[in-house]
Amino acid sequence: MAMTSVRSRGQAAAHYHRKNSPENDSSQANDVVRAPWAPTGYTAFKALMSARLVAAIWSNISDCDETYNYWEPTHYLMYGAGFQTWEYSPVYAIRSYAYLWLHAMPALFYGKLFQSNKVLVFFFLRCLLSFCCTLCEVYFYRGVCKQFGSHVGRLVLVFLLFSTGMFISSTAFLPSTFSMYMTMVSMGAWFLGAAHWVSVASVAASAIVGWPFAGILGIPIAIDILMKKKKILEFLKWVAIFGIGILVPVVYVDSMAYGKIVLAPLNIVLYNVFSQHGPDIYGQEDFSYYIINGCLNFNVVFPLAFVALPLTYFAAYIVDIPISGRTPAWLRLLAMYLWVAIFFLQSHKEERFLFPIYPLIALHGAVSVDCLQKLYCHVVVGWRYRRVQREHSTAAMPYQHYTQSSAWLAILISAAFILLSVSRSLALYKGT
Repeated sequence: MAMTSVRSRGQAAAHYHRKNSPENDSSQANDVVRAPWAPTGYTAFKALMSARLVAAIWSNISDCDETYNYWEPTHYLMYGAGFQTWEYSPVYAIRSYAYLWLHAMPALFYGKLFQSNKVLVFFFLRCLLSFCCTLCEVYFYRGVCKQFGSHVGRLVLVFLLFSTGMFISSTAFLPSTFSMYMTMVSMGAWFLGAAHWVSVASVAASAIVGWPFAGILGIPIAIDILMKKKKILEFLKWVAIFGIGILVPVVYVDSMAYGKIVLAPLNIVLYNVFSQHGPDIYGQEDFSYYIINGCLNFNVVFPLAFVALPLTYFAAYIVDIPISGRTPAWLRLLAMYLWVAIFFLQSHKEERFLFPIYPLIALHGAVSVDCLQKLYCHVVVGWRYRRVQREHSTAAMPYQHYTQSSAWLAILISAAFILLSVSRSLALYKGT
């Protein structure tokens, strides 16, 4: 995959900053600062596919909803036997059979084709989920490389590969996992500058087929299309096409299953937001629940993710360089903060509620590491070179990419992240 040149960024955050140079050597102006190496999309696919297959085989089911609200009714659709939870009662109808059939159909095909037993069908479906997740991750990775640079892209790849959060969520049979897939597609398309309909379709599928609250993550994309690019009619056209195109078959499948007209996404919102008790009757946790959970699943990357936006602007101010990218930094990074602002304040908390933003946590953490490297290069290495120049009256140093002198920082953080993540994932597998 071809990498865009980062000459201006590399020069501005180089070992020696141009504006502090007593001499402006013309040969320096012609120096080419090469972008850092990053794996190709195919290489990323092979690595991610390996990690996701590991999750498909060895990741335990960690959420009771996955068992009783999705595997159990899917077993009923396939084999005619299974328990029913209250969510599937026509009185409430807050679960969608369309989402179940999306998984049951390939499982039925596999089972009929190979006359497989139920255990093999179970693992086939998990492996299929791992394949779908990998495709979405590669698309997201390519978008990150284009929008944020190859260095941030390769950090994101490392964080996605080894994250315990992704180990748990990538092959989970849950609507929040489906929304996570669609979030990666919508953000990837947005970052790549692809046709707007890809992002709109992904957000629509995420909210209608998956989890209606996941539509929140499409707000930054909508702001960009409506306010920055002023493509109001185009946006409304795609919203209508994909909104109706996805909603109609979902309503049809659910209405046939429940024996009455049912809009399951609307019922979920009505029950959880507008009922007197909401989801709070199923347990309440304080603010620390997600903090502890996030640190277990993303360890050192989790706190770094929260400071990505302020650190981006702080680094840009200190290093005195413009923030790269076609869209403003605050808009690119807004989605995760919106999700956190809403869900961290809810009394009822569950780990799966954070699944849709797990890839964004990896992205924000990578952005923070990148900013720390720029600051280190400019402040520490730049000061060292300027001192040598003053003492020895030497010419300005040749331009080098900021990642060359600060590589140890990214390696240290990545190594700590990998060690802690693998340890946590093994502990979950062994049940310790």
